[in-house]
Amino acid sequence: MSDTTLPSARLATITSGCLMMVAVIFGLTYGLSGPLFMLELTERGYSTQTVAINAMMHALGVLLIAPFLPHIAVQFGPRRPVMLALCFLACVLLAFPFITSASLWFPLRTGMGMATETLLILSESWLNQMTPDTVRTRTMGLYSAMMSAGFALGPLLLGLTDRHSFTPFLITSGLLLLTFGLIAMPWVQIPQKHESTQHTALWRYIALAPIAISATLLLAMLEASGSSFLSLYAMQNGWPEKQATLLLSAMLLGAICFQLPLGWLGDRISRRHLLIALGTLSCLGALLWPVGIAHQPWAYVILFIWDGLFAGLYTIVMTVVGSRYQGKNLVAIYAVSSVAWGAGTFIGPEAASTAMGLTSNGLPLFVSIACGLFTLLPVFLKKSA
Repeated sequence: MSDTTLPSARLATITSGCLMMVAVIFGLTYGLSGPLFMLELTERGYSTQTVAINAMMHALGVLLIAPFLPHIAVQFGPRRPVMLALCFLACVLLAFPFITSASLWFPLRTGMGMATETLLILSESWLNQMTPDTVRTRTMGLYSAMMSAGFALGPLLLGLTDRHSFTPFLITSGLLLLTFGLIAMPWVQIPQKHESTQHTALWRYIALAPIAISATLLLAMLEASGSSFLSLYAMQNGWPEKQATLLLSAMLLGAICFQLPLGWLGDRISRRHLLIALGTLSCLGALLWPVGIAHQPWAYVILFIWDGLFAGLYTIVMTVVGSRYQGKNLVAIYAVSSVAWGAGTFIGPEAASTAMGLTSNGLPLFVSIACGLFTLLPVFLKKSA
């Protein structure tokens, strides 16, 4: 129960702030674990294929937990599963320096995938249900920006501290437990509990919200492709390794900076029209990547703007979903989206690799085509989410 002695508006603000912290934690844990496992396995002499299999364990965790999240939300509400996931992740990170067997890192990565996806789906649907429609896009935009900030914080923490020491794990676990304490506070508002309805196949929600599911698939495909191949694409065009790596930072910074302005805009104009505009600009903007790669300073500007606009697609579609659906339906749509995310992380790198093998500018062409195909959905499916 929430503390009713506080004004409801203040309670809502406090709850939103706590859920924003969950977004940071999701990004931090995801952004820390990826490079951490990669560096540790590489240092021990394992092949890139083994590193890739370990990364797929995270996607496997996502796919394992996603079908059960709507039922979990109905049975237990969002608070307890989120707290359990936070506690599990804190324990794993505290124990990681003492787990010397690399074979244990594979099931561990699967468990982390399940826990982080629980944080993402339940906290984002929780926030969406608690937010008035008049400020929904701005609020979800801020949530996305905080998640991107967490993604950036993970690798930064590894870079600023000694990953062989206890420091990065202690800091991250401390933030996880702090967030656990915030979510446990009695004044944090919880959405009204929805009674369980007749069982509905999770896949039914693809037809209910095809644009949202497709946007998640697109985002996962291109984020996985970009993190794997953008630096390589620049290096193949003569860039030094350090400058090529900074392209990812420029993109991430754009994703952070653009979400609030786009959220403000999404609360004032047609969200469908904004979605079409962002998709079109993402499609055309990707075709400018070769121009930027050929003129190094412009590459940072182009990718900063491009990713800011592209990341706005997910914010807008999930805002539309939140304005149309509540309760179990909303959580179920998020759960199917998480399956799409897992599928995208498998499909994207392979498709991008194939495109790069066909032509020197295969990566931006793949990105442009993917964005263009997605944009056709809001153009023709006028009443779909």
